[in-house]
Amino acid sequence: MIVLRHCESEFNRLFTATRRDPGISDPPLSTHGLAQADALVTALAGQKIRRILVSPFTRALQTAAPVARALSLTPQVRPLIRERAAFSCDIGSPPAQLALQWPGLDFSGLEEQWWTEGVETPEEVEERAALFRAEMAADPEWPHTLVVSHWGFLVAFARVSMENGSWRRLDPTAPLTH
Repeated sequence: MIVLRHCESEFNRLFTATRRDPGISDPPLSTHGLAQADALVTALAGQKIRRILVSPFTRALQTAAPVARALSLTPQVRPLIRERAAFSCDIGSPPAQLALQWPGLDFSGLEEQWWTEGVETPEEVEERAALFRAEMAADPEWPHTLVVSHWGFLVAFARVSMENGSWRRLDPTAPLTH
């Protein structure tokens, strides 16, 4: 499978510059992030992607959109792969609002508040990552799956820190290395 950290969001842009939480919930991609997302079409060409799983945060949905369009795929929204709740950007948007912005996607499986309220412990994120790893390991389509997620979740899932817009192949059936 391919795991991809969403491209640069407005939160990332401002936080990187100030090292302070700018107070933006469910931020969109920055101008640079939108260009990164467009560049993924070329970067991921030839990777035999047949399915895209995406976090319900706007920045992840925007990251997945150009690749999904290029491959004529409809991303599947998966709240399990959301970011670790720690900052203002980890407050999501309600399903009805997301459905208005993304009318071609199915948000019916989301609870009204699908994101974690407050700060999520590392153990809670590890538990979500383990659930997703087991689910993917049992899924015969994992070799052809693109997962668009977030830094904190991917650290727990892949045991690697990834930059915005970066991607890597991962075998969910292989033992984790620390």
